[in-house]
Amino acid sequence: MSKLAIDGGSPVRDINVNTFPPRGLITEAEKQAALRVFDEAISSGNAFGYNGKYEQQYEKDFAEFMGGGFADGVNSGTDAVFVALGALDLDLFSEVIVPPITDPGGCMPVIFVGCVPVVADCDPRSYNTSAEQIEPLITERTRAIIVAHIAGDPVDMDPIMELAKKHNLYVIEDCAQAHGAKYKGRLVGTIGDIAAFSTMFGKHHCTGGQGGVVYTRNEKLYWQAKRFADRGKPFNIENPQGNVQAALNCNLNDLSAAIGSVQIKRLPEIIAKRRKIGETIKKELESFKTVSLGWQVPDTESVYWFLKIRLDLDALTVDKETFCKALQAEGIFVNPSYRHIPCEAPWFRNKKTFGSSGFPWNADGYKGERNPQFKIDNAIKVTDEHFNIHIHESFGEREISDILEASKKVENAYLR
Repeated sequence: MSKLAIDGGSPVRDINVNTFPPRGLITEAEKQAALRVFDEAISSGNAFGYNGKYEQQYEKDFAEFMGGGFADGVNSGTDAVFVALGALDLDLFSEVIVPPITDPGGCMPVIFVGCVPVVADCDPRSYNTSAEQIEPLITERTRAIIVAHIAGDPVDMDPIMELAKKHNLYVIEDCAQAHGAKYKGRLVGTIGDIAAFSTMFGKHHCTGGQGGVVYTRNEKLYWQAKRFADRGKPFNIENPQGNVQAALNCNLNDLSAAIGSVQIKRLPEIIAKRRKIGETIKKELESFKTVSLGWQVPDTESVYWFLKIRLDLDALTVDKETFCKALQAEGIFVNPSYRHIPCEAPWFRNKKTFGSSGFPWNADGYKGERNPQFKIDNAIKVTDEHFNIHIHESFGEREISDILEASKKVENAYLR
């Protein structure tokens, strides 16, 4: 058995000599699209703005990728969640059930529409929540559920939609990490009432440095979202007398949208490559004793924003931190922990929202628990048992082989 690199042996992949390939997300095609926008602005003498032909085209392209429906470009994934919530026009102090593991931008917007986030636990096998975890949290104040398809792995949606229908609740899908993922043949984002996508530079496709999309197949929600994303402008309202509601400017812009139109045409190829990498590694790990790809809902197709890797710690002589350090020393990009649990964050625990108000929990009008204690046992357990391996669509056979070889090398060294 070869000596581990962490103990002085030779690494499987010496990243000082054999660096990982760059992702290459931005190409000459995106550059030329951006230059066209600049050339037209220079030629006309008018600066490019937003809601122009490029943004309209990108929204059309996005909706076509989703198989129909309506899309509105916004300036970040966080604002996509914010606008999706705003489109629902929820009353003050409505409770919104939020994911157990999510980026802060997937939870914080609840506060800024005057509502109360209620954190659901995970399915014990996944970073994602489930209907079983959501149902006990529903009260007479609950009005909506946000689900996040973390790592590109779809949530088990049908039971959640049945639950939402039973209790007359809206469902928002946070698809920031799951562009093109499928649940029982359906694209995520088409199952709930409305969806939010992030198109920042690290996602499956981008609109430049930042961006997002609000998507729905419900035309009424679309127009409500579009108004909310642009300071309450009276879009699709007859005889408007001015802005119709209080809202913020969350618009995308034509330069970003021009990039997005090129990107989304490349998205099917990007998804196919990521899926091939993820599925190849998943299959090969089936022969390992302690390392496996994390559980996925049956009849789903992940788009592998990263690889969620489960360790059978009972079969190892070391803890997860030691295992991950050894894997990193072999030259593999590893994130040892994905413990992004909203209610553990200082802003949530300390109610640091609007000055010292403690809003919404401490507000006189809220009739729920002022100091809620959420059950997150599964979320803690699943993050303790899993780590993430970074991949992207430009990984080739060598990168796949190195991930597998390094994982096997470390596993063999630490097997009981």
